[in-house]
Amino acid sequence: MADIIRDAPIGQLIRFVTHNKLLQYPEEKPGFLLPESYNTALNALAIPTITEKDPSSSPSTSDSDSVQSPQALERKITAKTINSVNSKDDLEATLTRTKSRENTQQWTEERLDIEHELSIERIKSVPVAPTKTADGNILVDFYTTDDPANPQNWSNPKRAFVALIICLYTFAVYSGSAIYTSSTLEVMSVFNVGPTAASLPLALYVLAYGIGPLLFSPLSELPLIGRNPVYATTFVLFTILSIPTALSESFAGLLVLRFIQGFLGSPCLATGGATMQDMYSLLKLPYALTFWVSAAYCGPALGPLLSGFAVPVKGWRWSLWEIVWISAPVLLLMLLFVPETSTPNILLRRASRLRKLTGDNRLMAPSEIAQKNLNPSAVAIDALIKPLEITLKDPAIAFVNIYSSIVYAIYYSFFEVFPLVYGPMYGFNIGQTGIVFLCVLVACILGIIAYASYLYFYLVPDILAHGLRAQEHRLVPALICVFGPVIGLFIFAWTADPDIHWIASVIGITIYCATAFVVFQCIFVYVPMSYPNYAASLFASNEFFRSSLACAAILFAKPLFDNLGVAKGVSLLGGLSVLGVVGMWVLWWTGATLRARSKFAVA
Repeated sequence: MADIIRDAPIGQLIRFVTHNKLLQYPEEKPGFLLPESYNTALNALAIPTITEKDPSSSPSTSDSDSVQSPQALERKITAKTINSVNSKDDLEATLTRTKSRENTQQWTEERLDIEHELSIERIKSVPVAPTKTADGNILVDFYTTDDPANPQNWSNPKRAFVALIICLYTFAVYSGSAIYTSSTLEVMSVFNVGPTAASLPLALYVLAYGIGPLLFSPLSELPLIGRNPVYATTFVLFTILSIPTALSESFAGLLVLRFIQGFLGSPCLATGGATMQDMYSLLKLPYALTFWVSAAYCGPALGPLLSGFAVPVKGWRWSLWEIVWISAPVLLLMLLFVPETSTPNILLRRASRLRKLTGDNRLMAPSEIAQKNLNPSAVAIDALIKPLEITLKDPAIAFVNIYSSIVYAIYYSFFEVFPLVYGPMYGFNIGQTGIVFLCVLVACILGIIAYASYLYFYLVPDILAHGLRAQEHRLVPALICVFGPVIGLFIFAWTADPDIHWIASVIGITIYCATAFVVFQCIFVYVPMSYPNYAASLFASNEFFRSSLACAAILFAKPLFDNLGVAKGVSLLGGLSVLGVVGMWVLWWTGATLRARSKFAVA
């Protein structure tokens, strides 16, 4: 527990205030002995070396993930021993250098093989010998294959606890979007605005947490910064800013504060998946991502339920105060118990401690070597411009962005259509209408069960037996589930009628949400497998596209349903979803050809 608090934001603050006298790392404690492999490396005349790759042999641009790991370096994979040892003791300290997972591309066969090798060595607790660069620097690594500083080596309860806090954080931010919807009627009255203007506090919040990942995603990949400073700083400001938002006396002030609030909450999406990837291997990661995505998926749906009964009694500000009450406990948990998970950042700080301990400046983290020739403008271009270029030039990414944006926009249009259906048609009050959103939670649970079963009973055993298949193999569940959103929308459209029991329309929404959940899981694995060099930037840009269209949907949904009616309006959205069915099957059928032609994808 002390290690968790030490590595958490509050622990790092205590260390800073006490000049590292409290909550010390092993290297800072009296009596710490430098691992024998490092003593040998510092004294040896020749040790295994690594050389920089020829820049012409790698793409001119790469994702911000290259900032996180020293992928500009080529480690020798074959087992080598330290030469020129001076004694029998030195010879016994000669150790095998194991290749790190950070030197492999994520979502690749190479990463899978390395993780399998490391899982075996982790049981044996194999010491890891440092390597030496061509200019004589010694790269600091984890001391052993079961080094507790490595997030991959944490116990299952510790990883699950950290993952749970990240999920709660994600839920708090996402529920903060739609929790406001119960207040729209009173906001219209208090500020004398129309229904479209009253929806702006929701729309701007959604737009803002789509813009945030464009900044915070590459920022959290910088080894000098890591995950936790981004999490802690923005979420502290998010929670504090929620107080003046609830106290806002002008409509313009409410709009500005809601936008900033959404922007500051966005790191849960920008960095949450990366945190899961830091902790879990390629085979276990889909399970963790499934639960993390479910927190984001259910958050907006449960927001109206959390505020629906209280707002009519306590007033429109109550829903905004609830954001404070949800966020504050989660913030406390994060500050106390979420340790840094970025391996480059962990090794960077370890290298600094070792240099202070030994006085030898040759001890450097791999990321320090990798970033010597780093061009900040190139990183910015990769993060902001490259995803747009790929979207325009690559049909597969264009389809993923367009289809996921449509599905997300339809999802947010529910917050406008439900009050038009369950209030006037079935006599539900605001609180009871909020209860209807529980069908999204039910759908999410069904989606988790279906997708986790697919992983456990088929996909993971298949990978263990045959390795990673072609990327399109991950789309197979989506080929079936992609019909679900169309079916669900048409069921809702034509059963939302006072003469038909309300449960029929709820079943339609449940079908829509459950199948859309599985489709999202499939395409969000397909993207990083096909475009590993640009995965983080593509996810950030996808969130921007989705949130932008969702923001527009919140504003155009009510006029759409007012003019066409619920049945025709929802049917129009169902017709748009048909394009997704065609696109998904085309992508599955022609994906390999498209990847072969693309200069961005892995064939």
